[in-house]
Amino acid sequence: MALKGSKGYMTGFGSEFATEAVAEALPVGQNSPQRPPHGLYAEQLSGTAFTAPRHRNQRSWLYRIRPAVIHGEFRPIKEGSFHNRFDEMPPTPNQLRWGPLPEPKGTRDFVDGLFTMAGNGSAAAQAGIAVYQYLANRSMEGRFFYSADGEFLIVPQQGRLRLDTELGVVEIEPQEIAVVPRGVRFRVMLLDDTARGYVAENFGSALQLPDLGPIGANGLANPRDFLYPEAAWEDEEGDFELVGKFQGHLWSAAIDHSPLDVVAWHGNYAPYKYDLRRFNAIGSISYDHPDPSIFTVLTSPSGKPGVANMDFVIFGPRWLVMEESFRPPWYHRNVMSEFMGLIHGEYDAKAADEEGGFVPGGASLHNCMSGHGPDADSFEKATAADTSKPQKIEDTMAFMFETCLTYRPTKQAMETSALHQNYQDCWQGLKKHFKA
Repeated sequence: MALKGSKGYMTGFGSEFATEAVAEALPVGQNSPQRPPHGLYAEQLSGTAFTAPRHRNQRSWLYRIRPAVIHGEFRPIKEGSFHNRFDEMPPTPNQLRWGPLPEPKGTRDFVDGLFTMAGNGSAAAQAGIAVYQYLANRSMEGRFFYSADGEFLIVPQQGRLRLDTELGVVEIEPQEIAVVPRGVRFRVMLLDDTARGYVAENFGSALQLPDLGPIGANGLANPRDFLYPEAAWEDEEGDFELVGKFQGHLWSAAIDHSPLDVVAWHGNYAPYKYDLRRFNAIGSISYDHPDPSIFTVLTSPSGKPGVANMDFVIFGPRWLVMEESFRPPWYHRNVMSEFMGLIHGEYDAKAADEEGGFVPGGASLHNCMSGHGPDADSFEKATAADTSKPQKIEDTMAFMFETCLTYRPTKQAMETSALHQNYQDCWQGLKKHFKA
């Protein structure tokens, strides 16, 4: 199956777009005329309450071959490794680290290959996030998925993906990300033999660009670098499955046609992609390592000003020029909780160790007020470095899902063979240097 129409993109974060895959499919002058063009159905997809402030209101009008109400009865299905059971174990103050998850046995598509690592909050509370890793070795054939619980932030680590969505096609590769809004139906097609990566499902307010404050009008992730798909559609009939995630559980319904049948749409509620390599990093040019908040790509605000339900933060190539300063991230304890992943290369604050260290495809978790920072080897290297010379960090891309809520690791994440048993050992070599 292949969608018909443009595979192009439109630019501008949160912009109002209008796109049609068939000429004159968009109505002129009104959203739901008595008889939409080409015999299509008009349908509004709302990502916010109708009465949300105009600058926060998200909705798109879809002009489709069949309305989204046409499908069979939803029935609960087995959840496997993809679930929202965050109460299986008490949250832990211990620092945690994982290597890459073991390869799956048999064939798995994107949905089957989702593995819940940790989470907090819930879809019912409309707050918090769930963190997954995915390992897939086949495309979603005859199967479609949507989440009524939250938007999906997809971060590939290996393998390219094609996201066929109701509003068009989005292709991503490692060091790119995609966001699929809550409720949007899609399938994931593999463009390579296998695919591996990370997902954050955001139960809270929709991701947005952070305010720049004193930085000014430019910098960090620029709106023009976010790409939205142009309309594309397919008119396919057959025996298909629609999998829905609702209140933390999975449901399945039979559907006799492809739900990716939107011929035209206009609005600001749509999937989008972003190339992390276009991030304009801001840093100190005098002294001290700055707070990691200046590396925020997207943020989901909480109800408390200045505190994020989730921040998506990256650590990519950049220059370090701070003189007489400790250049790696300093040791710290934080009211926020941090789940980190490594997409590519090496992270500058973690060296290899007996367990393999912090490697691409791996992850770490440092909960609220749990101390963390450079390991002993990285500390010794940084304190001996010549800071009169600039240092360029290259060939790397790490990220962090940071949240104001405490992460609860799942039972399966704590029992997988990928969990490092002696992570704390990386700090035991730190020596006492104090002299009175």
